Amino acid sequence: MSDRSFFEKLHARLDAEAGLTLGAFIEEAGDQTFGLLVLLLALPSLIPAVNVPLALFGGLALIGLGLQMAVGSGKPSLPLRLKNQNLHKGKIKEALAAFERQLDRLPSGPRRTLNLRWMGLWVAWTGFLLFIPVWPLPFANILPAAALCLLGAALMEERPLWGWLGILGSLGVTAYFGYSFDVVLKSLHRLFDWLHAL
Repeated sequence: MSDRSFFEKLHARLDAEAGLTLGAFIEEAGDQTFGLLVLLLALPSLIPAVNVPLALFGGLALIGLGLQMAVGSGKPSLPLRLKNQNLHKGKIKEALAAFERQLDRLPSGPRRTLNLRWMGLWVAWTGFLLFIPVWPLPFANILPAAALCLLGAALMEERPLWGWLGILGSLGVTAYFGYSFDVVLKSLHRLFDWLHAL
C-alpha cells in the first residue's frame, strides 16, 4: 500500500472535532491546501444521496479555485460563507474511505511536485463539467467528481501519475458529454432560464 500520510491526517482531523468547518480544516493544510480543497469540494458529488444539488455549488467553487491556481495564486481565496460551512463528517469520511479503496488499486508512481498552473486549468475545466446540470445522463455528476478527486489527491500527495489519470478521466467525461451534446445543450438552456428567472 502506498504511503498517504495526508489522508491519515484527514481522517484524524475529521474524528477530532464535532463542528469542523471547511475554513478551520484548510488552515492546517499548508502546501496541500489546493489539493485538499479540490478533494473536499469534489467528494460530496460522489455521494448519490446529495450529489445532485451539491454538484452545482461544488462545480462553481472548483471553477474559481482552478482559475486561481492557473493564474498563480499562492493561497486560495474562498467566500466567507463557504469557509464557515460545516463538514458532514460521516458522509465525508464514508466517501473518503471509498475513494481511498479505489486509489489502492492504482499504481502511485514516484512523488514529484506538480505544476499548479497546468493542474489549475484541468481543475477549472473539470469543475465546469461537474457544474453542468446534465442529470438525465447516467453518472453525469459522479464521473467528473471522480476525476477531480484524482486531481486533488495528486496535488496533495504529489503523485503525477494520479494527475495524468485525473486528466484522462476529464477527457473521457468531455467526450461523453460531447457524444450527448443535445442533452447537455438542453440542460444548459434550462439552467440559463432558471438563472434569468431569479
